[in-house]
Amino acid sequence: MGNDGVVARTGYVVGTFDTKGAEVRHVADLARSAGADVVTVDVSTSGPDERGADVGAAEVAAHHPGGAGAVFTGDRGSAVGAMAVALERFLLTRPDVRGVLGLGGSGGTAIVTPAMRALPVGLVKIMVSTVASGDVAPYVGASDIAMLHSVTDVAGLNRISRQVLGNAAHMLAGALTHAVPAADDRPAVGVTMFGVTTACVTAVLERLGDGVDPLVFHATGTGGRSMEKLVDDGLIGSVLDLTTTEVADLLVGGVMAAGQDRLGAIARTGVPYVGSCGALDMVNFGARDTVPAAFAGRLFYEHNAQVTLMRTTVEENAAAGRFLAAKLNACTGSVRFLLPVGGVSALDAPGQPFHDPDADEALFAALEQDTRPGVVVRVPHHVNDPEFADAVVAAWREVLT
Repeated sequence: MGNDGVVARTGYVVGTFDTKGAEVRHVADLARSAGADVVTVDVSTSGPDERGADVGAAEVAAHHPGGAGAVFTGDRGSAVGAMAVALERFLLTRPDVRGVLGLGGSGGTAIVTPAMRALPVGLVKIMVSTVASGDVAPYVGASDIAMLHSVTDVAGLNRISRQVLGNAAHMLAGALTHAVPAADDRPAVGVTMFGVTTACVTAVLERLGDGVDPLVFHATGTGGRSMEKLVDDGLIGSVLDLTTTEVADLLVGGVMAAGQDRLGAIARTGVPYVGSCGALDMVNFGARDTVPAAFAGRLFYEHNAQVTLMRTTVEENAAAGRFLAAKLNACTGSVRFLLPVGGVSALDAPGQPFHDPDADEALFAALEQDTRPGVVVRVPHHVNDPEFADAVVAAWREVLT
């Protein structure tokens, strides 16, 4: 804390000093030379020895719920996981942290990125990693981590690593020394959308007008998780969850599930919430030849060469209704869930390939039967009808009061 009461914008450069100390110090020196306030952090799991970091491994490990002994076990696998827990708890105790730069191989990446994911969106997060050119979804999750491929191993300074690490250092320094323009002060509203519910979302946003800052999330699994992380972080003031299709993928086995914690942030925070069952008529897969053989004989629609949609059944829709009902019952805030009786997506309408009133009714009935009174409301229109948008906005205004 400075003399003027302003918390310093400090960057934390994190790595395993027993194997990558020279690289961490190099990055920290470059960032400091560029004007940044930097703290180095050792997350070595080989033992509590002092290796010259500003914050030693023993200090970090002490933040584990089981103490440092739970980290320095002598078993690398358990030690890496435990150090990840300790680092997360350590960083969450530091009021001055405004950026984190990690560097490492697979082990270091597994230690540093969970802590990054626990930090608020908008706080600078850069991970220089040997695994950054592959599937980084398990490391990034719903956060805003920038993964920078190290190209060569993080094992010494050479003509390639100096350039890559230098770029990372200056990325951190630039972010710490240059303020981002002030955020929009209008209330933020989280909105979920799919291509087949775009007309609904567009109409709702038109009705809300310029008085809100709409944050629209593509309901692809990552989208739902990202929205709920922002809710957990206190960055979204209300939610219009009009497209809950990720629940179908979770329950049936599609590729765009958002996980069991979908709606968890709504329950934890009590944020005002209006939901609907947009696109719960479909489960998402990749190209047609990637659909599991277990689904042979089902009704499919090829959205494009990379996306194949499968119509949900009566039984699957009933299961989705029960899942959503349990989540809604756990919510302590003001919530409404609207049922578009005329159809839940652009493909679920008379003459369209997924039109199936019986399947829709199974979804609606399960929600009505299992959700506490006053939450679920039938609306006698299709999800993309203007009248349904009117009902959404009216419900949103109601839950805000």
